[in-house]
Amino acid sequence: MGAFAVGKTSLVQRYVHAMFSEKYHTTVGVKVDKKQVLVGHHAVDLIIWDLHGEDDFQSVRMSYLRGASGCIYVADGTRTATLDVAAQLHDRVAAAIGHVPSILAINKCDLESQWELPPRRIDALVGYGMSVIHTSAKTGMSVEPAFYQLAAMMMEN
Repeated sequence: MGAFAVGKTSLVQRYVHAMFSEKYHTTVGVKVDKKQVLVGHHAVDLIIWDLHGEDDFQSVRMSYLRGASGCIYVADGTRTATLDVAAQLHDRVAAAIGHVPSILAINKCDLESQWELPPRRIDALVGYGMSVIHTSAKTGMSVEPAFYQLAAMMMEN
């Protein structure tokens, strides 16, 4: 989950299908994908819900989250406001379904020289109980580890 155009769909496509497209596609509603991952000696089927972006005109329906075992919140390192959206979504999810294992993927690390995120803001989100991983859907950097870490956290929970 995250703000509009942070790379949610690109991260899912990179993870599930090992592909990246420069073309921007707006997600309407929700798109569901599935991938099996081995966590320790256990095969885990991840059902991944790619939800539309949160913006001034559209908000994520908390009803989509019933039964969720974990969440990846995505922020765009080049847009500070997307970090605020991720934090707000985290609070709304906690209020709706309780605390679930969570990862904050700060995406677009291939553009790190253009990042606007103050390190202290990122550190504050660790206090929310989220693991923070810098990702790039474009290069694939840390995409697999982000999803694997979430799967491992869900198995522990």
